[in-house]
Amino acid sequence: MKGVFTFIILSLFTVKVFSQTSMRTIEQLIDTTDPGWPLVKQWIGSAKNKVEVLPVDTTKAKVALYNTQVTTRSPMGAVVYMTGGILVDDGWIRILGSGSEKLSRSLPEWNKGKAFKTYGERPPFLLIADDVLGGFFMINGGALGSDLGKVYYLAPDNLEYEPLDLTYTEFLNFCFNNDLEDFYIGYRWRNWKNDVSKLTGDQVFNFFPYLWSKEGKDMSRVSRKAVPVEEQYNLNLDFRKQLGPDKK
Repeated sequence: MKGVFTFIILSLFTVKVFSQTSMRTIEQLIDTTDPGWPLVKQWIGSAKNKVEVLPVDTTKAKVALYNTQVTTRSPMGAVVYMTGGILVDDGWIRILGSGSEKLSRSLPEWNKGKAFKTYGERPPFLLIADDVLGGFFMINGGALGSDLGKVYYLAPDNLEYEPLDLTYTEFLNFCFNNDLEDFYIGYRWRNWKNDVSKLTGDQVFNFFPYLWSKEGKDMSRVSRKAVPVEEQYNLNLDFRKQLGPDKK
């Protein structure tokens, strides 16, 4: 089963799927014989972490699925088509779907202008989720390494693209069942749930001193404010250019 899903994820980055000349119709993308949603729903039902599936707008979901060009047989297509997005651990992690009131960004909308310019292009990476710290999860489409289809994390504490060695399917199970306290050790503060509950899914915290700085390693000494997620994403990329990783 794992091999099947790995093949599906890798197929996201073939020319056939993302070529501008081979955009498949919504009818071709909706798989009625072997949809992936029942399996994803089963994972959610048995999840160890708190998972909130955001309501879906059918019209928006069809547009998002078409622009993503992934079939609903795959877990990613199922999430895009069947959810407005997924909030994990009281909203700490936001997995992108087709957009909802709590998380207005759809997966393809969020990637346009970042991973690609025009729907149908083959992306070098694909942003799939983010967290309230301003960390961004993305699938490697070739720009991040040779491990095509694997998930990377643009970490706010070092501004590095960290390979997680997970496919999209494995990433969902990581979010649903992994010990997130351990993954984010040192970066959760007292009453974080109350603070996170005041954010929308399109906001993250901006910290000062910055988390990647020496002074920013002590969460009890940093200040934080809510900022648009777009602002923080661009800020992270700007800092990468200034500090060296992406300096040209």
